[in-house]
Order: sequence, then C-alpha cells, then structure tokens
Amino acid sequence: MSQLPSLPPTARQLRMNIFVSVAGSAIEWYDFFIYASASALVLNKLFFPSVDSVAGTLLAFSTFAVGFLIRPVGAAVFGHFGDKFGRKPTLVTAMMIMGAATTAIGLLPPYATLGVAAPILLVVLRLIQGLALGGQWGGAVLLVTESAPEGKRGFYGSFAQLGVPIALIISNVMFLVLSATVSQDAFLAWGWRIPFLLSVLLIGVGLYAQSRASETSVSVADEAESHRAPLFELLRSHPKQILLAAGATVINGGAYYLLTVYILSYATQVLAVSRGTILTGVLVSAVASGLTIPAAAALSDRIGRRRVFLSGAALLAVWGFPMFWLVNTGSAVLITVALVVAQLIFSLTYGPCPALFSEMFGARVRYSGVSVGYQIGAVAGGALAPIIATSLHAEFHTANAIALYLALMAAVSFVSVFLVTESSRRTKTVEQPVVAAAEAD
Repeated sequence: MSQLPSLPPTARQLRMNIFVSVAGSAIEWYDFFIYASASALVLNKLFFPSVDSVAGTLLAFSTFAVGFLIRPVGAAVFGHFGDKFGRKPTLVTAMMIMGAATTAIGLLPPYATLGVAAPILLVVLRLIQGLALGGQWGGAVLLVTESAPEGKRGFYGSFAQLGVPIALIISNVMFLVLSATVSQDAFLAWGWRIPFLLSVLLIGVGLYAQSRASETSVSVADEAESHRAPLFELLRSHPKQILLAAGATVINGGAYYLLTVYILSYATQVLAVSRGTILTGVLVSAVASGLTIPAAAALSDRIGRRRVFLSGAALLAVWGFPMFWLVNTGSAVLITVALVVAQLIFSLTYGPCPALFSEMFGARVRYSGVSVGYQIGAVAGGALAPIIATSLHAEFHTANAIALYLALMAAVSFVSVFLVTESSRRTKTVEQPVVAAAEAD
C-alpha cells in the first residue's frame, strides 16, 4: 500500500518542494541543453570528423534526437513507480541518473582516440539521459501542482517549467564564458567538457531532495488498487487524454528546440553570425521566458488554461516568418528582438501545461499520464525539429520553409488543446477528470 501522507504540506514544506522542483528541473534541463548546444557547436567535429559539415551536423543532431526517442520509455517506467510508490523517490532517482550520465559524457574520449566506439558510447549515454529526463518532468510537475493551494495550480506548476529557461541561461553562459576565455582549439580539446562535468552537482541536489522534500498529499493508490499496473490502467482508461497531451506538447518541444538548438547552427553556419552573438541572443530570450512563464501560468488560473495556450499557439504560427526575417539580417539587436518575442509568445503555451496536464488525469495514473503524454509529444515535436529544420533549409534554401514547419506544429497543438475541456475551475485534482469536446469557458 502507498505510504503517502494524508495531510497537505505545510508552507515550509511547500517552499521546499518548489525549491526541489525548480533546482532539480533546472539542473536536469541544464544537462540536456549543454548536450544540445554542444551538438550544434562541437560534437559534429569531435565525434563525426570523417563527414562534411552538413552531414556532421545532422549526425550530431541525430544523437540529440536519440535522447528524445527513449523518453517515452522513461516516462512509462518512472511513471509506473511514481504512481505506485510516490512522486519524491521517483523524481530523485531520475535526477541522479541524469547527473551520472551527463558527467560521463564529459569524460568521454573523442573519435580520434576511441574510433567508432566514441560515437557509440555517446549514443548510449544519450539514451540514459533521455530515460532519466522522461521520468523527471512528471515528478517535478506533480510535486508542486498536487501540493498547490486551490486556485493556484497554474502558478505553482510553472515553477517546474522555470527550470527550462534557468537551465538555458546557465548553459549558454557557460558556453559564452568558455568562448571568451579559451581558444577555439582549446575549446575543442577540453573546454566543452567543463559544462558536462559540472552536472555532477545534480547528484548532490538529488540527495538533498531525498532528505528534505515532502511527498504530495494525493493518495496515488488505495490498498485494493495497489497491485494494478498504472501504465496499463492509463492506456485502458485515458487513451484520449494521452493523445491530446501529446498533441499539446508538439509546439512546446518543436518551438523551443528551434529557438534554442537549431538557431545556433543556422546562425553560425548559414548566416556566418559569430557564436557569441547568437548565444547572447538566446540567453536574453531565455531571461524573458523565465519572467513570463509564471505570469502566463497565473493568467491561466484566472481566465482558463485553454484561452492562454490557444493564444500562444496562434501567435507562434504567425511569428515564425518575421522572426526568421529579423534573424536573417545578421544584426545582433534584431536577432535578439526576434528571439525575445518568440520566447514571450512561447511562454503562453508552456506556462499553463503542468496544471493543464495534471488536471487531465486521475490520481492513480497521473504520474504515468502526465509523463507519457508529455514525452510522446516531445518526441513528435522536439526530437526531430533540428533535423527537419536543417533538412528543409538544405532542400529549399529559405527559412520560410522552417517558419511554415513551425506553423504546422502550432496548428497540431492548437487543435489538441481546443479539444480539451477547461479544467482550471475544478476545486480538486484527485477526481477522475473528464476530457471531451471543448466546452465554452
């Protein structure tokens, strides 16, 4: 039988849960983002040196995508244990696995030393990263949404999302500092390893979280149900919710990795923009995102999750075209403006998602449902976005093709959330939710 407490957390416990959610999410995503940045800047040269620059970039982005492909498996595995045994121990385990895998990447010899074994080991470690991240997001989200005061699930859920812009800021600062302080040869030889080795800190955060964070007050399974497999129950009773959550995530994954990963490669290799210029633009836009994600989530508590999300999806579909026109100027100021506006719009879709998803699934399968739905959408959107964008530009020689691709992803997510019943006015998250045709707000 589950041993979760029946009482809600105290204010001090809630603050600790917020800290663990933000810190754990930030460092986990930091691990993921430094790989993303490295795949655009150095891994193509170190692990795939025998091919031309475009092919090397595609291969490096492919190893980036591999981490996504395993994430639904991680969501299923960690979701199972999170629903049966609690949110906190499952989240902590995912955090520590991620920290160990990313540190190991920082110690991995390049192709010149190991030969073909180097890219193989890189893929293996990338798979472990993806497995851990597949289980982390759902745990971080539920640790705060299930502990939040009524009427504020959107705002409190956004703290789990803040890990993403915080991680992006830290990872880009790391690469900016290294770019400014070491030569290109030194950066390729050893400089790129420093951000990976620092991820060992995640293990320490995991140990701290295990001792200080509190479990949520939601009972994930009563004694009569504890023998059941949450994943099978999820697939039997919530197939529509899984598909809608996955569809909603497509734009979040796709847009974010276009704005933070592909844009690095596009600016430096296609436009010959300096690495420092584009990293600075991405960094400033991440700060803007970090400021607006909580605001968008709080707005969803007031006017509804669907209204906020649908507004963001529609605006992203339109902004992709002028965004690339501004980036194509090569101007540092206009590039930054383009990315900042994109991130501000992105916050409208990203901020409400934790509360929206947690309200779509019943308590006994919530960890599995939130994790699996989100990670399937992340594969469909984020995993392939840099590869598809690179291929589209190589084929059509215009960024308008990439902007159209962004618009199509936005349309998928718009329709998915339009079909979700508004849930922000529900007073509890433990009941079996209903997801049907959209109702009027």
